[in-house]
Amino acid sequence: MSHPQDQSDPHSGATRRDLSTPTVPDDFLVAHLAEETRRRARSAHAPGATTAGADPDLLAALRDAVDDLGPVLLAASHDLSEHPEVSFEEHRSAAALADLVEGRGIEVVREAHGLPTALRAETGDPGGPTIAVLSEYDALPGIGHGCGHNVIATAGLGAFLALAAVGDRLPGRVVWLGTPAEEGGGGKEIMAGHGAFDGVDAALMVHPFTYDIADPLFLGRRQLRATFTGVTSHASAQPFMGRNALDAVNLMYTGVGLHRQQMPPTDRVHGVVTAGGERPNVIPEHAEMLFYLRSEHPEGLAVLSDRLADIARGAALMTGCGVTLAWDEAPAYLPVRGNGPLAAAWTTRYGERGRTVLPPEVVPRMFAGSTDFGNVSYRMPGVHAMVRITDADLSLHTREFAEAAVSAEADQVVLDSAWALAAVSADWLSDPELRRAAADDFEAAGGPVDVPSYFGPTSAAPAGGER
Repeated sequence: MSHPQDQSDPHSGATRRDLSTPTVPDDFLVAHLAEETRRRARSAHAPGATTAGADPDLLAALRDAVDDLGPVLLAASHDLSEHPEVSFEEHRSAAALADLVEGRGIEVVREAHGLPTALRAETGDPGGPTIAVLSEYDALPGIGHGCGHNVIATAGLGAFLALAAVGDRLPGRVVWLGTPAEEGGGGKEIMAGHGAFDGVDAALMVHPFTYDIADPLFLGRRQLRATFTGVTSHASAQPFMGRNALDAVNLMYTGVGLHRQQMPPTDRVHGVVTAGGERPNVIPEHAEMLFYLRSEHPEGLAVLSDRLADIARGAALMTGCGVTLAWDEAPAYLPVRGNGPLAAAWTTRYGERGRTVLPPEVVPRMFAGSTDFGNVSYRMPGVHAMVRITDADLSLHTREFAEAAVSAEADQVVLDSAWALAAVSADWLSDPELRRAAADDFEAAGGPVDVPSYFGPTSAAPAGGER
């Protein structure tokens, strides 16, 4: 974002700020917190909304279908765990899941929506409303399924196959999407750019965790690569003839650390040095950092982006170096936008499997990562429910969590989640009131966002006035 005291540099064409006055803090978070307080106050006194949902006979048929699928789903979950594949390389995993769908007489589009390891299948009435059920199956380098994507994949698959078993009774369409490269690759955003969500009205998925939550907090995330260019020189004989790019990296890292005092608690930033020189006696002419920026709100992510760009410019100015900023080499992730009516439907259906879904704000908000489902949730109403696979206090992205993802408890979660995803899908397709309530909640939160253009240009550019 530009500042009122900015002015154009006639030499470089970049935006230069008048450094005699401070920038104006953005008040979006203050306004957001006030509105959030009013919303919670209204919710505390509002009667619980109820909708008719799907026909009991249809739900019973879905329950039977999930029970029949149980051995197949659990075998698939363990098979994925035993053969982990990282982002964009999930060829065996995608083929195994596609084979299971095709084995039940359902056509699968392989290499769907611009990605060699993406999948798509459909069931139900294409002339009715459309809901998508999503599966992830990428693993982590060196850790395997330490985020439990084997559970995500097979729960989504089970829901779709159960719905396909009663497809002629569905008053609408169900789309199953196999979505690669969630772990930093932005697979869902790439697929969205190739039409994956065109004509889809709502989306559902689950993610394993240590708590059951229908409306969890997920932060938005951007990537920033700051590349500093200096002038090489002999570090002992003529250091005054050099411009030290590593000094610029050091100053930027320090500046980001000092900025944490002004960061709201909804934000995170962390970075590493990816290049810093080769020999101590040569002043480095090239040095580089990679940062992840996160925020609970899209606006906060934009403000944080501006602050880091300013810090990079300051480091370059102090050292006499050049700097180029490259934003979002993989697609940016927006925060997950919750949907009250769909979360309530999930809480009800998952509860029917003996699960107790925790209300919002019970789990500390500091336990928050990021997911590319956030980009989906700003396009349409959605639920990204967290499902408890262990009582142990385990961190995601660990080998211990990968082991928990194939435990007996995780196996039961696969079946319970498959049922709940299928049941909520059937509720949403069958109940115009639920669809209307979910759509109204989505519009009240701001409606659809043009995700690709939200942060503006994302290619490498000199650090002038870009975000």
